[in-house]
Amino acid sequence: MGSRVSREDFEWVYTDQPHADRRREILAKYPEIKSLMKPDPNLIWIIIMMFLTQLAAFYIVKDLDWKWVIFGAYAFGSCINHSMTLAIHEISHNAAFGNCKAMWNRWFGMFANLPIGIPYSISFKRYHMDHHRYLGADGVDVDIPTDFEGWFFCTAFRKFIWVILQPLFYAFRPLFINPKPITYLEVINIVAQVTFDILIYYFLGIKSLVYMLAASLLGLGLHPISGHFIAEHYMFLKGHETYSYYGPLNLFTFNVGYHNEHHDFPNIPGKSLPLVRKIAAEYYDNLPHYNSWIKVLYDFVMDDTISPYSRMKRHQKGEMVLE
Repeated sequence: MGSRVSREDFEWVYTDQPHADRRREILAKYPEIKSLMKPDPNLIWIIIMMFLTQLAAFYIVKDLDWKWVIFGAYAFGSCINHSMTLAIHEISHNAAFGNCKAMWNRWFGMFANLPIGIPYSISFKRYHMDHHRYLGADGVDVDIPTDFEGWFFCTAFRKFIWVILQPLFYAFRPLFINPKPITYLEVINIVAQVTFDILIYYFLGIKSLVYMLAASLLGLGLHPISGHFIAEHYMFLKGHETYSYYGPLNLFTFNVGYHNEHHDFPNIPGKSLPLVRKIAAEYYDNLPHYNSWIKVLYDFVMDDTISPYSRMKRHQKGEMVLE
């Protein structure tokens, strides 16, 4: 596991991202897709049930042995918390209450953030909108690894460590690539989250708090669902920037695997993305896609041609409007 990867830089491209053009083509041919551009009210009740499920888990683990606390965090809590981060992804696109009630979505995102233990929902929304508008843009899209990540994580073993540490890189990468001034909503997000964490510790104890935080860190690291981080945009095939996943884990991740469809139509909730693929099948069926996130993780670690450098980057043209 010590051989170095062959890639020594990102894949620099001089074309625009493909999603805007494909969106225009599809809407011209299938205008009925516009009817899918509406909020998903079921999202609200699903998130509330997930929140209550984790509250019950916090209570159950408070008196368990430490080994079972950590086991439960990885085997169960990690799935709930990773799924909740993808619910927050849906909320960032105003999928819960619609664009006309944008602030309701921001408050609900803070609520969904609570069982994750680490405040991020407001910051995520700001950076994620940049990711959609300026996919791959140098110095803007913080989904792209830093040069250090590409340079250092260059062997199979180091890539394995990189996968484990992914939540830390996603948390701190924006500070190095595209730091933004903090907003009052981010302050509220932080205060609400710290207050919730203190209450969990005060009423349920340290084991419940560790369970909550471990579930997030483990679930966003070396975990089957975490394959989506790499599957979405890492260039396994030259010239292809975005990839969809059509496997069973979409059931637990709000169809985040339908990633080409999502970038083409970011204002369509995840539950309707399979319909987009069905309606405009000729645009998606021939695109490269995955059926296993576990295989994506394995191939990323073991393939000497793939590394954190395996991303398409571009110098953004024209004036940018950032969140």
